[in-house]
Amino acid sequence: MTRRQLRPRMPQDPGEWAAAAVVAVAAAALLVKTAVAARTAAVQAWPALALLAGAAVVLAGGRAVRSARAARARAASLARLRLTLVEVDALSDVQFEFALRDLLIRDGWTARRVGQQGDQAADVIGQHPRYGRIVIQAKHTKVAAKVGSHVMYQVKGTAGPVHGADIAVVVTNGGFTRDAKRWGDQHRVHWIDRDRLHTWAHVGTPLRDLLCLRGRRGWSPHLRVFRRCTRSLVQGEGSAARQA
Repeated sequence: MTRRQLRPRMPQDPGEWAAAAVVAVAAAALLVKTAVAARTAAVQAWPALALLAGAAVVLAGGRAVRSARAARARAASLARLRLTLVEVDALSDVQFEFALRDLLIRDGWTARRVGQQGDQAADVIGQHPRYGRIVIQAKHTKVAAKVGSHVMYQVKGTAGPVHGADIAVVVTNGGFTRDAKRWGDQHRVHWIDRDRLHTWAHVGTPLRDLLCLRGRRGWSPHLRVFRRCTRSLVQGEGSAARQA
């Protein structure tokens, strides 16, 4: 059986027209009443809504102020950061990586620790608007071990191709073999041994001066300049570092 569909139709006689008019007037009155009630409720609720909005703004502003203060306090603290070799020697491998990150931040870099298993010879990565990207491989030792040339090969092989670095550095609280130093100087892999680490971490010499960095446009790879600069910086510090 087909269900009959109901379709609206126009009123047929004066009585139906009158009924339709009554319904229309009632509907209009209901709409007006509803609108007035909504407006009244909104007016009455406005002070509470304004108070809630103001409280939200105050809370957000307070949080932003506290965050900014904390950031300034951390920056000020890092600006005064100094580490003795005794303190460095007492660090764990992970703590050493975080310390190198903080030293970069102290010197005006944005930096983060990335060291983990499979890090492809990068423990700390930093960025500087003038000097570009730096990759640091950290080698912490408890037994005054020396870093061999194979580490320099690894860093050279991944710093640019994998991490997009402009500067590659290997840092240790120990030493480097003669071959490692020579290979690093020849292939632009900077090395920071115990003496240089003392100059950077404890004396407070900025990394840009320690490594004789220049802006990316004017940076010169001439090895004699690099050797002469770093040698002059650590001259006179070596004995103090070895005693520390």
